[in-house]
Amino acid sequence: MPEQRGLLFVISGPSGVGKDALVTELLQRDTRLRYSVSYTTRPRRDYEINGVHYNFVSRETFERMVAEGAFLEWADYNGNLYGTSLAFVEETPRMGLDVILKIEVKGAETVRQRRPDGIFIFIAPPSLEELARRRAARADGEGQETLERRQEIAREEMAEAERYDRVVVNDQLETTVKELQRIIRAERAKRLRVSNAN
Repeated sequence: MPEQRGLLFVISGPSGVGKDALVTELLQRDTRLRYSVSYTTRPRRDYEINGVHYNFVSRETFERMVAEGAFLEWADYNGNLYGTSLAFVEETPRMGLDVILKIEVKGAETVRQRRPDGIFIFIAPPSLEELARRRAARADGEGQETLERRQEIAREEMAEAERYDRVVVNDQLETTVKELQRIIRAERAKRLRVSNAN
């Protein structure tokens, strides 16, 4: 049994801000981080791998999991359901490993209520205009109406940034990854100081 429990890092921010790329880089560079793969009912994009990017399930399966209490949090985002595995978030830190969640702002609020010990990091775009440009470039076959709705949601989500422990602007991928690594190292050092003081 490890002496120290792992930490819980919660990464959220508007759709299209680059959370996937940031988390991928963090996982490649840090062997102590474990990614909690969310469950979703949304359709799989061409490049996505089931069980890697998301666990893609039917609405019926998702609703059964909700009824069984399988999620730490779950939320309806733009008509699709997203949820975080409770078992993964509880069991992984017991092994001394840190968990990283990538979830929507609504879901992060639920996690904050249930796990106030988490470290909440908001990824912000350089501007809402830049966010709209990135999202349009990614497109994913989404129509103009869906893109506009996502932009409206992004505006609402940006207003929640002040509730987070840290806000990091994702302007350049490498710079942002390094800033996130710095935050993770600082939180680990803080945990160690607290642990040694007890």
